[in-house]
Amino acid sequence: MPCFWHRAYVALAFSALAAIGVSSVSFLGDSLIRHNPVQNVLEHESAHGEPLCQHSTTGPIETTLCDYETIESVNGELYNVLSELVQMPFFKYFQADLYRECPFWQENGFCMNRECGITTVDESEIPEKWRAAALSKIELPPLEERVPLPGCYYRDSDFCFLDDMTEGEYVDLTLVPERYTGYSGPSAHRVWKSIYEENCFGLSELNLLTARSPAQVTLPDTLTDVLRQPINGENADGECLEKRVYYKIISGLHASISTHICLDYLNQTTGEMGPNLECFVTRIASHPERLQYIYFNTVLLLRAVSRIGPYLRDYDYCSMSMPTPHDHVLAEDIQEEASTLETLNKVIGIAEHVGKFDERVLFRGENANILKEEFKVHFRNVSRIMDCIGCDKCRLWGKVQTTGLATALKILFEMDETALDPHKNHHHLQRSEVVALINTLHRFSESLQAVEIFRDMWKKTGESDANHLIEEAEKAVSGNPRKSPQHDSTPRKSHTLPSPSYTISLETIQHYLRQLIRRCTNHTLSYFSMFLQVWQQLQDAMFPLRTEL
Repeated sequence: MPCFWHRAYVALAFSALAAIGVSSVSFLGDSLIRHNPVQNVLEHESAHGEPLCQHSTTGPIETTLCDYETIESVNGELYNVLSELVQMPFFKYFQADLYRECPFWQENGFCMNRECGITTVDESEIPEKWRAAALSKIELPPLEERVPLPGCYYRDSDFCFLDDMTEGEYVDLTLVPERYTGYSGPSAHRVWKSIYEENCFGLSELNLLTARSPAQVTLPDTLTDVLRQPINGENADGECLEKRVYYKIISGLHASISTHICLDYLNQTTGEMGPNLECFVTRIASHPERLQYIYFNTVLLLRAVSRIGPYLRDYDYCSMSMPTPHDHVLAEDIQEEASTLETLNKVIGIAEHVGKFDERVLFRGENANILKEEFKVHFRNVSRIMDCIGCDKCRLWGKVQTTGLATALKILFEMDETALDPHKNHHHLQRSEVVALINTLHRFSESLQAVEIFRDMWKKTGESDANHLIEEAEKAVSGNPRKSPQHDSTPRKSHTLPSPSYTISLETIQHYLRQLIRRCTNHTLSYFSMFLQVWQQLQDAMFPLRTEL
């Protein structure tokens, strides 16, 4: 006999549990409700020492075999090596079609701010072997393997649309920093609205956070996820890990972009660019899960680099097509390739050690292929939405990073060991994909490094100013619910759960609520007895707290 009252009792039990919450030691802890999120993020001490990917205090990052502390312990070195690598000729030149029309709506919201513009590189300055004409001979797949659209295409294995190299501009990425541009308003809002609502399996961040979604997907950080835990070993609500992973990838990308905007923000008073602590507090620190998703994407990208380590080590990074009669030029080119490989090997070494994303747990079961294809369609749409961004600089970095993440997904879920063999499939990945993968990893590593800058700023902030920042963040959190994130430079008002005086671990919530739900599901009469037992446990747990008060 089904229990029609168990949800009411669960709500009552949760209210009692909230009163005795267990304080989390870190914003990275697996807690349902976090107390003082801004302070927890900005006063967190990053881990140092030998990375182990095991025995951490916060446990592994979801769908990975590694933990937050390990990523923190290696990110300083990773960031320094990547910063050196992306300055090298092979990795700094990127070709992109920045003027393709938006395929989803008529876009007139172009950014007139000079910060939105970019300076392109004349093709004559690009090494001849990296120009479109040369690459199209060896990299473009046969026509029968491509699904073409004007100016772009995809293959069945691709998670994004790729420019077909017949059009597009060459850009030196080192001269186009990802930063505040002033791009905002309805145009910017529409882009993220489309990404979250139209492409995230029909869901917005709002209903992921607050309600049971029609597509049966929810964030793992909310109470609704606890109520939808598997019963008797079965996932009765059809919750899909792949869709949670999809959301984390998109949200992590958004959080990383926001971090870069806050890191290089325009000071309206001085006219200078620099870190803006209030921007970071409002956009990221007041929503710790967003920062967690940056860690998540970093592990995913590192796993992809690790998996294609042999492929990358055998790739051709020479800028010269053939030996030159000038010995000094040839020597310089050989030295350039050796230096690129040496630096890249350092990145691969770190990736092999800590890139422990576990792709084996995804896309399994009888509907795996259908779900994977749906995943691809959504992510391809995201890559096309980049053509709807009215700011050239934002559009460029949007294209680079969606291509980088899509390349990582293809490596993890579409490339078998034969495809990864550099001798059998030397050009299985296009040069643009390799460049995008490394630059995207650099973007996420730099975001984590930027957090340390904001923590240093927080330490130097007076008590009055710190309280003001917290109050402003709380106003934003308790303000209008964020139906869709905005990719602009105006602090967003967003929705999250309120922060009570105490926090309680997700494990504790699950322990009590699963007992209630399972017993209720199996036998209604015994439910009341079970509830009384749990209630007594709650009273016992609350007693010391009352005595203390």
